[in-house]
Amino acid sequence: MSRLTAEFWVSAYITRLRLHDIPAFVVKHGDDTAGVVFVKLNTLDGQACVYHRSFDLMTDTRHWAVLAQGPEAEVDTALARQRATDPDLWIIEVEDRAGRHLLDEVGLSD
Repeated sequence: MSRLTAEFWVSAYITRLRLHDIPAFVVKHGDDTAGVVFVKLNTLDGQACVYHRSFDLMTDTRHWAVLAQGPEAEVDTALARQRATDPDLWIIEVEDRAGRHLLDEVGLSD
């Protein structure tokens, strides 16, 4: 099974969010083919959460895991640490007061 490029996945994800009227934008454009994607959910109340893909060796599955959550400034600090170690990563910011990110939907959760 071939993998999607990071650029293709990001484009499809942002399109899906827009279809649900959820604002999202690329904060950091990473490597087009294989950059790691981080999704920052900003609930516009001073709080945020960052998700990244994680691989579970026990179940041989991928899922979205929380990298950091809490006050937005702390979440941004965690993202800055990631950027310092990986210049090829992507950061997508989703802004939704209800906390919707769609990462648990079919096609995005797999």
